[in-house]
Amino acid sequence: MNIKVLCVVGARPNFIKIAPLMRSFARWPRFDARLVHTGQHYDARLSDIFFRQLEIQVPDVDLGVGPGTQTVQTAEIMRRFEPVLEAEQPHAVLVVGDVSSTIACALAAAKFQRRDSFAWAGKSRFRPVIVHVEAGLRSFDDDMPEEMNRRLTDVLSDLLFVSEPSGLVNLAREGVDGDRAHFVGNVMIDSLLKARDEALRSDVLDRLGLGGREYGLVTLHRPGNVDDPEALRALLAILDAVAERLHLVFPVHPRTRARLEGVGVELRGSRWTLLEPVGYLEFVALQASARLVLTDSGGIQEETTALGVPCITLRDNTERPCTVSEGTNRIAGTSRDGILRAFDLALLPAQDGKKRALPKHWDGHAAERVAAVLADRFGIGANEAHGRRIA
Repeated sequence: MNIKVLCVVGARPNFIKIAPLMRSFARWPRFDARLVHTGQHYDARLSDIFFRQLEIQVPDVDLGVGPGTQTVQTAEIMRRFEPVLEAEQPHAVLVVGDVSSTIACALAAAKFQRRDSFAWAGKSRFRPVIVHVEAGLRSFDDDMPEEMNRRLTDVLSDLLFVSEPSGLVNLAREGVDGDRAHFVGNVMIDSLLKARDEALRSDVLDRLGLGGREYGLVTLHRPGNVDDPEALRALLAILDAVAERLHLVFPVHPRTRARLEGVGVELRGSRWTLLEPVGYLEFVALQASARLVLTDSGGIQEETTALGVPCITLRDNTERPCTVSEGTNRIAGTSRDGILRAFDLALLPAQDGKKRALPKHWDGHAAERVAAVLADRFGIGANEAHGRRIA
């Protein structure tokens, strides 16, 4: 019997994580992995170009949800995903990360009953197995929509794949059976390591006039930073003070650009380079060559750690603590003193001069571990995989 797995993506970080998973499932002939795109990120600059550059197959199903509030998008994804479950009759639904698509499809799958039963964990069941990749991350900030998405998805999931040790600690604290949780590493880093050499050949620095010039890279998109005009105005004023000392390059997320005009802060061209969103390869090149990165993104905290580039997180917390304890990340908050202090520290040379080791299992093989565990749980023999398996 072939095992049908619906792999769900919806937003930019999902695409980066799903690419290595789809490649890994392809090595197992008995996995029938089908890609479902919810359309949560519908802008071609945040979707189509990532599919091309990450060499992701054309989605088997595109729900085409489009814009809306988080509640509207979540409800609409559930409504459109239910008929897909009925038509596809999957044995498993795999979701990644912590966006609206993640919780919406996990919840729809939790309420769905297949027409035929199948064996799982020694029992017969009708409900698809729910798989969460990048489980267990916690910021402990209940005002973050992503935190609610993470917690609820983990509660619903049968298998939880963890990217760093804190995830196992958090899940154990929440009473998750250890047999459900597996520390496999970071699938986002799988994509980064595969694409790094090609990204570094990009001409994006020359096109932007940045070749040979020191600069900082900025990203902003969290609701807490960009939705409140006063908070955004104050944050941009602080970053403009940073730009007086280090030129800042700012690919502006569509949700952020929509709010920039109303805040009354002029980002001068002599100190800033404002861009439309760029492709994955171009963004990796910009990160790799930056003097430092200032961001409110969780994934960029991980990418900068892998690239060895200093990162300043413009939040009061992180759900990825290994980027601080083992990586290059500093949590600055959003106050002027906090950001400028972190900026000064980030500019200091490394004290020991030693090459920093990547966190455990951030080795480019996390997706292979995910596929191997899922194959084992479905009773697929290890000898049925094409190519080398990673322990």
